[in-house]
Formats: sequence, C-alpha cells, structure tokens
Amino acid sequence: MSKETVFFYHTNDLHSQLSQWPKIVHYLETKKVLHEDRNEDVLFFDLGDHADRVHAITEATSGQGNIELLNASPVNYVTIGNNEGITFSKDSLDHLYDQAKFDVIVANLFNENHVRPSWCVPSRIHTLQSGTTIGMLGLTAAFYPFYTELGWVIEDPIVTLERELPVLKQQCDVVVLLSHLGYFMDERIAADYDIDVILGAHTHHRLNPAIEIEGTLIAQTGKLGTDLGKITLQIDQRQVTAKEGTLQSIDAVAESSLATEAVLERLQQSADASFREGVAVLDRPLDISWTEPSTFASFLVEYLRQWCNTEISMMHSGIILASLREGAVTKGDLHRICPHPINPCIVEVKGSNIKTAIERSFTSKMVHLPLKGYGFRGVKLGIMVFAGLNVEVVETTEGEYEVLSILKDGSPLLEDKWYTIAVPDMLTFGNLYPEIVQSTSKRYMMPELIRDVLLWALMKNTES
Repeated sequence: MSKETVFFYHTNDLHSQLSQWPKIVHYLETKKVLHEDRNEDVLFFDLGDHADRVHAITEATSGQGNIELLNASPVNYVTIGNNEGITFSKDSLDHLYDQAKFDVIVANLFNENHVRPSWCVPSRIHTLQSGTTIGMLGLTAAFYPFYTELGWVIEDPIVTLERELPVLKQQCDVVVLLSHLGYFMDERIAADYDIDVILGAHTHHRLNPAIEIEGTLIAQTGKLGTDLGKITLQIDQRQVTAKEGTLQSIDAVAESSLATEAVLERLQQSADASFREGVAVLDRPLDISWTEPSTFASFLVEYLRQWCNTEISMMHSGIILASLREGAVTKGDLHRICPHPINPCIVEVKGSNIKTAIERSFTSKMVHLPLKGYGFRGVKLGIMVFAGLNVEVVETTEGEYEVLSILKDGSPLLEDKWYTIAVPDMLTFGNLYPEIVQSTSKRYMMPELIRDVLLWALMKNTES
C-alpha cells in the first residue's frame, strides 16, 4: 500500500491536574478502538510535566502515581519535562519509571559519568503496518545548574540534535521530535532542521491549528489537560505528503474512564493517609499575611537564612498560603500551605542591587502580582520579608509603599559590597528581579524544596 494515514494523539504539561485524566483516557481509548477497527495506525504521546508536586498524589508517591495513571492509558511514548527532571531527587527520578509500560525517550540527559540512564532511550523507531518507519527523538529543556546540583549531566539540546538527528534520519522514513523545549526553541529547530513533526510542550502554547514552519508541523496543547492534540499525517511512498494538527477540548468530552477513576481514587486515599502523618507540634499559632508583616513569614525567612547559612535572606510572604494553628502539624498541612516545587538558592548580590530589588518589591503591582510559573503555586506574591536586614516601609495614602531605610547591623548597605543572600529560586528567574537574575554566583540547593526548609524549621522549633 503506497498511500496511508497515521494518527498521533498527544498531551503535555498536565501538571498533575489529575481530575482531567479520566476524561483524557476515555477519549484516547475511544480513538484507539476507532482507528484499530479501521485498520489505521495510531500512536499516543505525552510530552512531559505530567507530574507536578503541587498535587498530593504526586507528592506522596514521588511521581509514581502519575506513572500508574499513564500506564492505565493508551500512551506509548513520553519524554520528560523539567517537573520530572529537576523537582525530584536523582534517586527518585532514577526509579520513577521502574513500572512504566511505555517508552521514555530523552536524548540529552546523562549520569555524571556521561552514561545514559537505564530508564530512557535517545530515540525509538516505530514501524507502521505498511512498513513505513516513524523515528522519534526526545529532548528536554536544559536547566543546567539544577541538573548539575542533582548529579545529572544535561546536554545542550541543539548539540544533541545535531549528533542524533542524522543517525535517526538514515534509519527511518518520518521524523518526529518529542520536545519539552518550548515553542520558541521549536520554531528555531523547525526553521533549521529537516523534521516532519514537533510535538511540543513547556511554554504552554495552545496551537489550534498546529503551525507549519519550513515544512515542519509544530503542535502544543496548552496546559493542565484542558485540550488534547491530534495530528493527521498523509503518507505516500513512505514520505509525508500532507499534515495537520488540531485540538480537542476535554471539557467537551462527556464521559470518563471508570477504570482510571478507580485508580485515581485509590491513589488519593493512599496519599491522604500519608498526609495525615504528624511532623511537628506548635506551641503557638503561626499567622500569615500577604500585605503586612506576620509571624509566619518572619519565622520562615529567618530559618531560610539559617538553613542556607547566609548573612541575609529574603522572600515574598505569598509563598506561604495559609496560617498554622497551635498543635499538631501534618505532612498534609505543609503541602497545603507550601505546595511549590521551589528550591532555596544562595546568591551573591551587590548592595546597590539589593536596594533596587527591595524598592522594586514594594510596589502594589509586585505585592499583588498573581504570578504564574517559576514554580510558584500561590495566589499573589505578597510583601517581601527579610532576615539579617531591617527594612522600614510605610504604606502611602494611595495604596503604594515607600521604603524609608534599609539597614544591616544598624548601618546602610554598602553599595559596592557583595552580600550573600538566601532566596527562593523563583527570584532568580525571568524578569521579576533583574538585579538578582544577573548575579553570576548562584547555588541552587537541591533536591530540597522550601517546604523541606519549613519542615526543618518546625522540627527545630518543636525541639526547642
């Protein structure tokens, strides 16, 4: 048969929005039966960030609950996202896919000895009924300092692509890139390399229809399982002659997979039981406010300074989502009030830049910013709080803030002096605080999260 049609279905960036998964699985299972009844080839993909420690199941099972849910779906091939790659310890990631019934494809991740981990392959070739071969290569975003601190070696994805793509192209008829690199990197790859389809992720772009650049079709479904992607390839004489990609709204799917719902319920019950475990006892409540000084924010920022052994620490109060009552504190309490996959970071910043960053933080826009991304899973950033600095701030009648003074040990910061500061890693990304981002001295404390620092602080407080 010279002419044939092959179908791909793909998800990305579910971020453990697991309530969507039973509907997604039902839709995929329906399509699997439909295409198989028609004797058509169909493949199913997930492009990473399926797991997110914001969800109790993911947290309690170190992501293995997500793998069980993927196993209960038709998914054939996955690549990893940064949430799988850098929010779990090295040991957890090394065992995350022990029970996987699908292939994990990622070409640019290695152990420290530059040997590829046993749980993944750089590429895979799938042979259709006609004999046409689909070659798949997987690449994930290179968060260098994080992977390094965890004991991995992450390679520049373009370097990997230039090494692996020519080899794969010699072995297959159609090339598909499983990319957790983000849309802008996918655009660059599409313009510069001969690839038929890029199944994308990471930047949460909702591409409906999929976009074609220089003959390469780029697809991405957004985030949180709101949509599912479908790719249709027309192939003649083992060459792609037409391609298109569309999205299917999951809200429009009326039914759910009952088997998946049963797995989800069992996993949730197990996670709930785990989260009832007590971890500390408070002899006084810790109250949080996002708009004014509070005991909880002051408590955590001081212990952040102690844990990182720095002279100064600073963080936004919005990283704590709720107060804690006096009495027993459980694992579930900690996860509920601090769900972010955010690590502590030690950074060196000049006094003049610290002053600028503090002044930037005390604006109503920044205090009330409903930040999305950078690992932040809160409502708003909240005011900045400090340990090792005395920052005097007043609120103006217009609802803004005015920084009156910034003192360390009773004296103003020296503008040209470099200070060592402990911060949540989110302050070192993007354009929130260029003065911090631009520092060339950063150490990400891996694999501990801010939540682990909070646990340590509560346990020390209980002991004292």
